[in-house]
Amino acid sequence: MTIRDASAEWHGTLKEGSGRLRLGSGVFEGAYSFPSRFENGPGTNPEELIAAAHQATSRLR
Repeated sequence: MTIRDASAEWHGTLKEGSGRLRLGSGVFEGAYSFPSRFENGPGTNPEELIAAAHQATSRLR
């Protein structure tokens, strides 16, 4: 099985901070924040990427 990796970093407090997500393959890098995770703010969030990965694997079956 191929091993994949990713990284995420966060700076600041929960509500005022921000972070960046990076996939190990280099195919995606993006910002995330409190509004993008828990409200309707711009950007992505880890849960959205997990949902996309789940959908992609379910299409392979």
